[in-house]
Amino acid sequence: MLSEERRRKISELVQRDGRVVVTDLARRFSTSLITIRKDLEHLHEQGRLQRAHGGALPVDNAALRDPSLHEKERLHRKEKLRIAEAAARLIKPGQVIIFDSGTTSTAVARATKNIRDLTVITNAVNIAAELAGTDIEVILTGGVLRKNSFSLVGPLAEDSLRHITADLLFLAVDGFDVSYGLTTPNILEARVNRVMMESAKATVVVCDSSKFGRRSLSLIAPTSAVHHTITDKKISSRDLRGLREAGIKTIVV
Repeated sequence: MLSEERRRKISELVQRDGRVVVTDLARRFSTSLITIRKDLEHLHEQGRLQRAHGGALPVDNAALRDPSLHEKERLHRKEKLRIAEAAARLIKPGQVIIFDSGTTSTAVARATKNIRDLTVITNAVNIAAELAGTDIEVILTGGVLRKNSFSLVGPLAEDSLRHITADLLFLAVDGFDVSYGLTTPNILEARVNRVMMESAKATVVVCDSSKFGRRSLSLIAPTSAVHHTITDKKISSRDLRGLREAGIKTIVV
């Protein structure tokens, strides 16, 4: 059987059965576990299924969508506020902080307004507007404006971030699969987020529990690149254990 034919059949099985398991597929197609894992990774990269531990699931269309900022702001508001309060306690006066354009990052930015001698670097136009008029020094990256997220992306945004060093990055993500990494629906946003992580001494992922176990279109970075995670108490014990086994300092609020 040709590899593409086998992959097509695997994709059909996922849609029909709702899940597939690597060991079962290896027996079914009389091939190795390594080959099946490569097939699943290939299909995941093409958006034809969602890779999971030990197998695969149908594509989570909600995770692949790129909703507007206003849509996101309506979701999990209480959890975001608690996460923001915990995140603000990690910030010390005099530090340089990067915020990405996520709504949870926006909530953290609002919680920093009374911290003294703070410098904020962001690609989020809405965060810059939120902090305007405060004593915080705000540096806005250049770039092309994404209307969906009010964020600046592209080479200008990436280049400006490469010339700075920050103490902390607060990063909100659309998907956090502990076995895979951090993801977002937009490829350009993922590139900017990746440079942010390279420019910060430590990355703090701020996301509510609904983001765990999900993979979106574009990989930002593997789980090993994360230093801290702040999430809410609805996180599954499996994901929480995975974070701690990866050596990530985790705060649950």
